Amino acid sequence: MALRATRNDLGENAKKVSVNVLNGTLTDTIDLTNCVRMAHWTLRGPSFIGLHTMLEGFYNELFAVADEVAERLVQIGGTPDGTSQIVAEKTRLSPYPQKTTDQFEHVRELADRFAALAKNVREGIDSTDEAGDADTADLLTGLSRDLDKKLWMLEAHLEK
Repeated sequence: MALRATRNDLGENAKKVSVNVLNGTLTDTIDLTNCVRMAHWTLRGPSFIGLHTMLEGFYNELFAVADEVAERLVQIGGTPDGTSQIVAEKTRLSPYPQKTTDQFEHVRELADRFAALAKNVREGIDSTDEAGDADTADLLTGLSRDLDKKLWMLEAHLEK
C-alpha cells in the first residue's frame, strides 16, 4: 500500500494499519447508508411514519460519518475506497434484500448490519490503538457508541 506524503508525524506502520481499518469502515458505512436508504424508501406497515423519519436521520448521520472517516484517511496519506464499484466489491456486510417491504423485516435486516458494522468498528479500535494511532481509535470509538445507540433503537422496534 502506497501512502501519499504528509507532514503528519504518525508512524508509517500506524498509518498503514489505520488506512486499512478506515477503508474497511468506510466501505461498510457507505453500504449501510444505502441499506438504510432502501428501507426508508420501501418500508410499509403501521409504524411507517416513525420508522421512515428515524431512518432518514440514520442515513444522513451515516453519510456524515463516512465523510469523517474518508477525511481521516486522507489526513494520514491514504486514498478512500469510496466509489460504488469498490464499495460493492469490498463491503463486509451481507447483501440487502431488495424486495423487502415489511417494516419488521427491514428493521431486522438493518439491526443485523448495524451489529456487524459495530463489531468491525470495535475490532478496528483495538487495531488502530495497538498500532499507535489514538486519533483514529478515538474517531472509531465515537462511531461505535453511535452504532450501538442506533442498534438499540432498531431493536426496540422488534419487541412485542
